[in-house]
Amino acid sequence: MSGELTQSVIKRIIRQVGLECAAQGQSLSETLVAFMVKAVVLDPRNDFNMDRILTENNMKDLIQLCVTRLLDTTNPSLSTIKMQVYFDINYANRDELLSEQERVLEGKLAPVVRAVTESGLRAQEEMETVYQKIVTYVLLRSGLGSPTDIVAVREVTAALQSVFPQTEMITFISLSKKDKEQQLKDLAMLVTGIRLYNKRCQKGGRGIDDLPDILSEAIPSATRTLDERLNSCQLLAHRYTALLEAMQEDPQRYSRLRFFKLREALFNVRQYEAFLCILQSNAITSAQEVESLDVQFKAAMMVLKNTVQHKTSIESREVFPLFMELSKLWTGFQDEKLLVSFLTNMADNLQQFLEIQSQLFSEEMLKSLLEGVTVKSDVERIKETMGTKVNISDFKNQEWLFPETTDNFDQLLIQYHGFCAHSIGVKGITLPGNPAIGILKHKEKYYVFSSKEAAYIFAQDPDKFIQLNIEKAKKYAELIQLLELHHQFEYLVPHGQARKASKASMKPPPKHDSGTQTDTHILPPTIVRSYEWNEWELRRKAIKLANLRRKLTHAMQTDLSHMRRENFTQVYLPKDVGTQTKRDDSSNVPKPQIFLKGLRGASSPTTHMVTVDLTRPLDET
Repeated sequence: MSGELTQSVIKRIIRQVGLECAAQGQSLSETLVAFMVKAVVLDPRNDFNMDRILTENNMKDLIQLCVTRLLDTTNPSLSTIKMQVYFDINYANRDELLSEQERVLEGKLAPVVRAVTESGLRAQEEMETVYQKIVTYVLLRSGLGSPTDIVAVREVTAALQSVFPQTEMITFISLSKKDKEQQLKDLAMLVTGIRLYNKRCQKGGRGIDDLPDILSEAIPSATRTLDERLNSCQLLAHRYTALLEAMQEDPQRYSRLRFFKLREALFNVRQYEAFLCILQSNAITSAQEVESLDVQFKAAMMVLKNTVQHKTSIESREVFPLFMELSKLWTGFQDEKLLVSFLTNMADNLQQFLEIQSQLFSEEMLKSLLEGVTVKSDVERIKETMGTKVNISDFKNQEWLFPETTDNFDQLLIQYHGFCAHSIGVKGITLPGNPAIGILKHKEKYYVFSSKEAAYIFAQDPDKFIQLNIEKAKKYAELIQLLELHHQFEYLVPHGQARKASKASMKPPPKHDSGTQTDTHILPPTIVRSYEWNEWELRRKAIKLANLRRKLTHAMQTDLSHMRRENFTQVYLPKDVGTQTKRDDSSNVPKPQIFLKGLRGASSPTTHMVTVDLTRPLDET
C-alpha cells in the first residue's frame, strides 16, 4: 500500500479524521492524527493489507477506527502515543534550546540594531537619540532590568559613558555595519560586567537577580521532583510487570486482569520513565555546569577586585577583558536558568499523560490484586542474575560480548532500549536486560537478556524472535518509539527525528576544488605532419605545384632608379665654449650730490640761491 496510498490520499484521511474528532469535541494535532492513521494501518488485527489498494469502504473503515481510538480516553495506549508526540515536538537538547533562545533574542533586538547601525547622523540631537538606543540595546541584550525602569536605565547609561562616551559616536558612525554590530555586542558585555561588579560592591545592580543562589535552590528542587516521580512510575512498572507474569503463570486466577489493559498501562509507565530519565540526566548536567560556573565566577570577581582596588586609574586593556569574562559567566547562569525552567515545564506537562493510571488502577485495587504476588524491582532482577553468564562454547556461530573482554562495553548501542530481547515478543513484557549475562551480537546489532535461559532461547533463532518483536510493535504502536524500532518502521519516524533529517537534507553538500595533472606526451611524438588523408587536399596541393612550374619572376628598372644609391650626410653640432679670467676686479665712482640753498626764499624780495657740490672725491671712494 505504500506505493498506492499517495500523499494526497493520506492527507485526505488525516484531515477527515481530524474533522470528525473535532466534531466530537477533541481538538488533536495533525502529527498525532497522522501517527494514529499509520498505526491503525500497521496493526494486523485491523486487516489492512499493505500491498493492496484502499477502496472507499476501506477508507471509511480506516477513518472510523482512527476516530474510535483517538476518542477512547480510557486506553493507556492513546495516552502513551500522545506523550510520545508531545515529547518529540517540544523537547530539545541543550544546544538546540540555547541556539533557539539566541535566535529569538536576535529577532527581538533586530529593530534596535537596525536603528543604530543604519542611521545617518547629521545633528547633535540625532546622535543623542541613537545613543539612547544603544543604551536600550545594552539593557535588552544583558537581560538585567527593563527599559522602563528609570534606575536601571541610569545605571546602564553611566556604565556605558565610562567606556563609550558620546564623543566617540562620530568614530562609531564611520564603521561598517558588521563592525558596528560587533561593537554593540562588546559594549553590552562590558556594561554587564561593570554592573555585576558594582552590584558586588553594593553600588548599584538594580534589576539583577542573584542567579547563583536561585539556581542553587531551583536545581535540587527540580531534581528531587524528578526523582520522586521517577520512583513512583518505576514502582507502578514493577507492580504491572509482576501482575503480568502472574497472569502467564496462573491464567485462571488472574483471568479478570485481561480486561484492564494492563500491558498498555505497563508500556505507558515505561515510556514515562524513559522520558523522565532524559530530563533527569539534563538536570544533573545543569547542576554540574552551575557548580563549575559558580567557582569560575567567584574567581573572576576576585581577580577583578584585586585589579581595581585602591587604584585611581586603570588601563582599559587590563580591566576590559575581566569585565567581559564576568559577562560571559553570567550569560552561562542565565542559560542554565532557562534550561532548568524548560525541564521543569516538560516534567509538569508529561504528568498529565500518567493520570489515566489512577483512573484504571486505584491503590486499593492494586493492593488486592498483588496479594500473594512478589513484586521485584529492576535492580533486584539484575542482582538475581549477576552470577550467571552465557557459556561461549555452547554457541559456534554466535558472537557474545562481556564487560571484562570488550573495550567500551558501556558505550555499545543496545537494541530495544536495553530491555530483554526475548520477553518482548514472547511475553509482551518489558523486562530489564542484564549485560553481565552476555550481549549477543547479531547482524551488527546488540541484544541483552533478563536471564540466561532467555539468552539461550533467543540465540537459537534470533531472526524469529526479532520478527516476533516487530509483530508485537505492530499491535502496540507505542512500542515503536519505546523500543526504538524506527529503523523497522521508517514511515513512523518521530517528529523530532524527521525534523533533524529535514534540516540535514537542506544542508548543501560539501564541495571543494580539486585538480589533476598528467604528462601531455610521455613518449616522443610519431605523428607525420606531412601526411594527408584527404584525396581532395592532395589534389589541391598537386594543382598548386603544377601552377608554380609555369610561373616566371619578372623585374624592371626605371630611369630614376638607374645607377642610384642612397646617400647619407653627417654634421657635427657646435660646442658650447666659455672663458674665465684669472682675476676679478671692479670699480666704483662717487655718486654726484649737489645741495641747493635758498630755493624757498627769504624775507627779502630777492632770492639768492647758493649751490654747494657735496660729491666726494675719487680718492675717498
